[in-house]
Amino acid sequence: MKTSQSRLYPAIAAVLFASGMPAPSMAADKVTNAELLKLIRQQAAQIDALKQRLAVVEGQTHAPAVASAGVGTPVTPTNTQPPASENDRRQAQVDAAIADTRESEIAVAMARGGATKSSGGSTRWGLGGEAGPLFRSDDGFFTFKPDGRLLIDFTRTSGSNYDTRNINGAQITSARLGGEGTVGALGYHVEADFADNVVALRQTYLTYTAKLFGNTTKFYLGNFLKDLGTEGSSESARVPFMLRNAATAVGQPVVSYFGMGAQMRMYGNNWHYSLSINGNAPNSSTSGTRTDSTTYLTRAHWNPWKTENGFLHVGGWYYYEKISDGVTSINNTPAIALDYNDNLAVSASSIANPTQDRGKGYELGGVLRNFWLMTEYGKRTIDSSTADSVTRHGSSFAAGWMITGEAPGFSSRSGSWKAVKVNNPVTSGGWGAFELAGRVDHYDYADAPRGGIGKSYTLGVNWYLNDWSRLMLNYVHWNTDNQVGSFTGPDAGNSVAVRAQVVF
Repeated sequence: MKTSQSRLYPAIAAVLFASGMPAPSMAADKVTNAELLKLIRQQAAQIDALKQRLAVVEGQTHAPAVASAGVGTPVTPTNTQPPASENDRRQAQVDAAIADTRESEIAVAMARGGATKSSGGSTRWGLGGEAGPLFRSDDGFFTFKPDGRLLIDFTRTSGSNYDTRNINGAQITSARLGGEGTVGALGYHVEADFADNVVALRQTYLTYTAKLFGNTTKFYLGNFLKDLGTEGSSESARVPFMLRNAATAVGQPVVSYFGMGAQMRMYGNNWHYSLSINGNAPNSSTSGTRTDSTTYLTRAHWNPWKTENGFLHVGGWYYYEKISDGVTSINNTPAIALDYNDNLAVSASSIANPTQDRGKGYELGGVLRNFWLMTEYGKRTIDSSTADSVTRHGSSFAAGWMITGEAPGFSSRSGSWKAVKVNNPVTSGGWGAFELAGRVDHYDYADAPRGGIGKSYTLGVNWYLNDWSRLMLNYVHWNTDNQVGSFTGPDAGNSVAVRAQVVF
């Protein structure tokens, strides 16, 4: 009996030592996943062998001798029964070895990529520049991620000839909450947004991902963000400024940035192409009472030059829209400076009895190391059953510099703005990432009989605390020349805004 015990205790000690030590040392040596898996399997085999040895020693089984890598010579069964307290102590040692092995597996997984794995799947935090967790089944077939955002703005305007334009205020620009996930190749996304004292569905759709002509292709069905220019196809929490640019704001169709319908997006090595058909968004005033406005939209981009240091972006989009007979006039006037101050807009002049409209836009820019540049142009032509066609123009020129050296958040794959990957997050003791950006926007509605014109010059400073949170400072000098409305004639002023945001 002493011989069995003398062999058993060193073996248990060796397993405990091996199972407790590998996580930090292997993280430092950067071993491969295969090596980690091999080690964990060896530890499991050793523990199984030890448990069988205990069973033999305690007379609980007459199993044949067991051999395992790293375990000594098999023990011959014996009928000698140790005291109950001794059995409990040995079982506790084996249980501790098993627990330590499981803890080592978790620690190693966390050291290698921030994932916490167990027999039930895995959880990973901070993917895609969002702070929420991603839950994944053991085989990866099921995933789920709660997501949302919070954008809070503080604004001040001064210098206008009209006192009612010189106002200050704060608002929750966007508060979204929802979730997304996959079931194999099938995906889903449900998201509700509270903005401007209205709750509306935003990204709420089903997806299917497949290979088409050898290219990754994603199909959407539901209410989704349209593929309309670089900023129109980007989430508002990702663009470098607090407002989307004039090219997409002026050129957007009646159904705006979101709409119910179907879409296909295909991605190549240095290009993408999309095609969609949309009706009204779920919160449209005409939904359920009239036939929807229907929009056919296509967009493509190409990177004729692409290296590890940057890329050149060339893109364009076009749409045709059959306008619902429930729309009796069009007089959209997007904000020219800040979202809070509704008085800062260029008068577009109302167009009665619209029947259809067409829009097109062009994109040219790129990224070089930690610099980016983008110029866009948008044009929209509106036909009416009682008046001549009217054309509107919007253009934008923007550039930015990631001062701390990070790559800009502009994606060469989709031609839209994504999260910035911060090198030294504040939450890890670093300074975060700083970006300096400037933009000039031109709004031109002068083709209409009483249409106005306007310009804005925006200087922005962005402080990315980490991948999912950002503080923004925008200074905007604007001028308008409206022909109708409450603020006619030449006018100019300055607006300053601060935004705090988190995306999860």
